[in-house]
Amino acid sequence: MDIAIHTDTIQLDQFLKLAGAVASGGEVKALLAEGMILRNDVPETARRRKLVLGDVITINGSDAYRVVR
Repeated sequence: MDIAIHTDTIQLDQFLKLAGAVASGGEVKALLAEGMILRNDVPETARRRKLVLGDVITINGSDAYRVVR
């Protein structure tokens, strides 16, 4: 699913809230701790990681969100 942003970058936790994938930053933290979030098919560890256009975030191996303008 493509999620449009209006800036050059966005933090991972803000992006996932914008996408409606999580309800809070705490939920993002828990998913990261469990290794359930991938950025461009690489496990992510930082909830404040800056995402750029074209990045693809996958949650639980199934829900994928792509950063677009």
